[in-house]
Amino acid sequence: MKTILIAGGNSGIGRQAARDVLARGHRVILLGRSQTKGEAALAALGAAAERASFLAADLSTHDGVRDAARRILDTHDHLDAVLHTTGVLTTEESRTTDGLHPFFAVNYLSRYHLTQLLLPALRSSRQPRVVMMTAAVAPTDKADFARFPRFESFSFGRDRKPVQLANHHYAAHLTRTESGLAAAVVNAGSPKTDILRAAPASMRIGAKILGPLIFDSIEKAAHNPVEATLRDDWEAPAYWGKPGSFDQRTPIILDATTTQHLMDTSRTLTDA
Repeated sequence: MKTILIAGGNSGIGRQAARDVLARGHRVILLGRSQTKGEAALAALGAAAERASFLAADLSTHDGVRDAARRILDTHDHLDAVLHTTGVLTTEESRTTDGLHPFFAVNYLSRYHLTQLLLPALRSSRQPRVVMMTAAVAPTDKADFARFPRFESFSFGRDRKPVQLANHHYAAHLTRTESGLAAAVVNAGSPKTDILRAAPASMRIGAKILGPLIFDSIEKAAHNPVEATLRDDWEAPAYWGKPGSFDQRTPIILDATTTQHLMDTSRTLTDA
């Protein structure tokens, strides 16, 4: 029986992933910002809830990530995998208490920061896994990292790709530096989840009109993240670009100098 931490496991794809992991006989720890949603998620699991727990955590800030990691390590000295499904969708110019744009803070930096703090528990597993969900950005895509990590005057169209690609670089870094650990990035697809609440009005209207044509099911979106988290028959670092198709994956091959620069910057920001 494996112990899987699912960041964002109280709703959307993370909640479905928790159901799937539990159905295969494992344990889950759910992280989410809303205590109410977390309690509802546990209640919806039925008898399987005896193998699940929930911790409320704000992963948009350094202090929130540190607090979450401390509480997890206080009660769990062993983790087999961390599945990152948290994400925000915002195009507005706003800042967290750390002075970072929330799209960057949640969709990349919290994954780096939390995983780094949980490495002691992951190292106790025979085959640890770290899986990060992103939008459909392949490792072969190009991005300008000149504005990383501050992204002053944030522009979604310009800055989305370097934030998402940073996950690929972290997967490559983890696989190279942590013996036995396999890291991956998975395209979340286009399921209709709560993330759309913060999207621009035009995007919400378009999704409502085209929803039946463009949306993936939650079950399909959760398939590859769950398989990558639980299975060991894949070579890291890897990227799954097509939701629901676990056999269709590509290796993550990136410029090592860029990877090191991004990791050095992430370490400076978080001290982790």
